[in-house]
Amino acid sequence: MKYVFFDRDLSWLSFNARVLEEAQRERVPLMERLKFLSIYSSNLDEFYRVRMPALMALNSLARNKNDNAVTVLKQVNQLVHAQQEKFGKILTEGILPELVAHQISVIFNEPLPDAVKARAKAYFFEHVAGYISLTELIGTLDFFPENNKLYLLATVLTTDNNERHYIITIPSDHISRFYTVTSEGIQYIVFLDDIIRFNLPSIFNMFTCVSAYSFKITRDAELDLKDEYDGNLAKKIEKEITKRDLGLATRFLYQSGIPLSTLSLLAGQLGLQQATFVEGGTYHNLKDLSSLPLGNNRFAYETWPKTKYATDDALLFDVIRKREILLHPPYHSYETVVRFFNEAAIDTQVTRIYVTLYRVASDSRIASALIHAAKNGKKVTVFIELKARFDEANNIKWARKMKEAGVRIISSIPELKVHAKIALVKRTIDKRTEYMGLLSTGNFNETTARFYTDHVLFTANTALLKEAEQLFIFLKKRRKPKASDSIRFDHLLIAQFNLQKQFVTLIDREIDFAKQGLPASITIKMNNLEDQVLIAKLYEASNTGVHISLIVRSICCLVPGVQGMSENIRVIRIVDRYLEHGRVFMFHNNGEPHVFLGSADWMNRNIYRRIEVCFPVYNPQMKTELIRILACQLSDTVQAVTVTEVLENKQVGQNPAGESVQSQKEISLLLAGS
Repeated sequence: MKYVFFDRDLSWLSFNARVLEEAQRERVPLMERLKFLSIYSSNLDEFYRVRMPALMALNSLARNKNDNAVTVLKQVNQLVHAQQEKFGKILTEGILPELVAHQISVIFNEPLPDAVKARAKAYFFEHVAGYISLTELIGTLDFFPENNKLYLLATVLTTDNNERHYIITIPSDHISRFYTVTSEGIQYIVFLDDIIRFNLPSIFNMFTCVSAYSFKITRDAELDLKDEYDGNLAKKIEKEITKRDLGLATRFLYQSGIPLSTLSLLAGQLGLQQATFVEGGTYHNLKDLSSLPLGNNRFAYETWPKTKYATDDALLFDVIRKREILLHPPYHSYETVVRFFNEAAIDTQVTRIYVTLYRVASDSRIASALIHAAKNGKKVTVFIELKARFDEANNIKWARKMKEAGVRIISSIPELKVHAKIALVKRTIDKRTEYMGLLSTGNFNETTARFYTDHVLFTANTALLKEAEQLFIFLKKRRKPKASDSIRFDHLLIAQFNLQKQFVTLIDREIDFAKQGLPASITIKMNNLEDQVLIAKLYEASNTGVHISLIVRSICCLVPGVQGMSENIRVIRIVDRYLEHGRVFMFHNNGEPHVFLGSADWMNRNIYRRIEVCFPVYNPQMKTELIRILACQLSDTVQAVTVTEVLENKQVGQNPAGESVQSQKEISLLLAGS
């Protein structure tokens, strides 16, 4: 049988559809439902910035209408249109009426109520008018619409009955998107867009404003770094970032009802003919819904316990010397990770610190600790990835601060990204070198740690950490690995060295067990699954009787449940209050499980174009804990969906015992009691 694979972009849209479903669920608190709408909208914006340029390019190269690229682009547009329709219904027929029942009226596609008008006028002149920019749509236009900025196109009639068009910038990057007024017990929430619309007669006081339609442009986000071999990469990235909002227009989103002649005039004047034209609603950038000023905790999730690791007043390093620690943020407080770096900064026995940083928090206490460690005389080496998409500017800022403080900065290898999440501390005690380290599935980022589920291993295992040191020594060379490199990794699985090969070996071992009639199974949790080499190996394992359970949050190109190819493979997605981010790999190994954690998804980029680190979990108790967590997630009947062979999200439903299991809640309780 010829192996088949889901298209990665259609699979991603299937994931975003799952996010949209969460916004539809009535049991989810109202503010959280709005946040899921916001996440959906933000995800879609990124899709048009990152993926749509590639789809458009492939489509332009297609030789006929039956070419796969043409088919995929057509399906993408159809799916997005259907999802946008569903988005509108969830908001207008579900969430907004429920808010009205709580005396909260969000003004949406309707005139401002009398209770708001006078204040809206005053608010406009006192807070908004100074940020308004007007550009007439006439002749040679000196105007460039920025990426995902909000605009109105107003049409006015002059005193001699001539029609003129003006572009108005909606200044939502300077002023809150929402204005709120309470009158007679009702809280009214008004879009900034509508404040401006209401005051158009004042803006065009010499003319008659006959219409105003909203629009926005989404632009290609890719940076041109082909010349990254030479010169200062940080300066080149900064220069490219300034161009990012000037990239190719990939989507022209406009309000429904705009006259075709006006639409054509606008598109022509702005040079948007090559963009995908998308008809939308009155309001764009609905990712802003996450900031809707409801101001009441009754609309948010209940609080779950967050466990703080206790050291019993001992130094964290002294605890790690005696035993490993495995944390599971955000169920566990991230303060222990911050403490690791803080202790390293002031410990007089610490001589060297090495760390990889991929996405740094904007106000990073970890980066600050590294700065003070360098000031305190430690030799600090930081590999910071300057090419982390949409975090380039922030990472460059921190790289400069650390370098100024004496930190040795290594940044961005040509043709590779370093996505590993590892930290190493070397201490000198009685002329003896001691190793301490952190190996993580997620970024060393205090902000995202509040809502990304990850796993962090604190260890003094010298075998693991000496291999981590080997990797840091190699990273200093700032080049891709070569076949002639003699570096050997016996414990760590590192992309570009041994990761894919070792995963194939682990799958082959389960295949051998199955052929011998022994129990054989694989359980893997990751964000994305695309690499066809590893997927084909999973198909092979399925065909020999290996039972495979996959928890894949987003892109999944593996087609499950197909007779003769993948009938022994089950794929589930979990979307809940936390973003499932940790990567876990468990191989049954005839009853002696091998468990790995790490930074690597099985995407082409992770396998072939990044440095990734996966690491074994040797501690039996920690293995058991991780296996229990995986089992809990696989038994989820509330937030999990099964991905079907036709790429649908199918609700799992109750288990045979009639019980309902919400895995994130169960894990929270499990870890709180551990």
